[in-house]
Amino acid sequence: IMAFMVKSVVGGQLKNLTGGLGGEEKTEGEKSDAAAQGMTREEYEEYQKQLVEEKMERDANFTQRKAERATLRSHFRDKYRLPKNEVDDTQIQLAGGEVELPKELAKMIEQDNEEEEEKDSVIGQLANIQNLDLDSLKDKAQATFEGLKQNAEKCVLM
Repeated sequence: IMAFMVKSVVGGQLKNLTGGLGGEEKTEGEKSDAAAQGMTREEYEEYQKQLVEEKMERDANFTQRKAERATLRSHFRDKYRLPKNEVDDTQIQLAGGEVELPKELAKMIEQDNEEEEEKDSVIGQLANIQNLDLDSLKDKAQATFEGLKQNAEKCVLM
């Protein structure tokens, strides 16, 4: 197929340069599209069929990518309780409903969910501690820090 494309491009440029001088006289409509491309009718039909298939594959990939992005946006809308977007819902439906995210995006959402669960559990634990004495925690932290500092100074002296 690549040879056909090169042949048609180079052949067309040569004809333009020579101004169609070569003993070829053609009348309007005498040559078919296939002959104009330098191919037989079967080769031309195969070439056209391949172009259509490639375009359909690109369109399908593009639709899939749009649906993946829409799924990701929907996740964050749900997370932050934002209103749903009709365009995103439509894109997800066009891709067939249930969209499987690429590994990178799925991993990102998974990490996001884990962080949320961790945050919820820490907040939940802090809420369960009723008489939280911040001053005593600060004093304990300060004492621990001083102890570490003294140990570090002893190590330097040795």
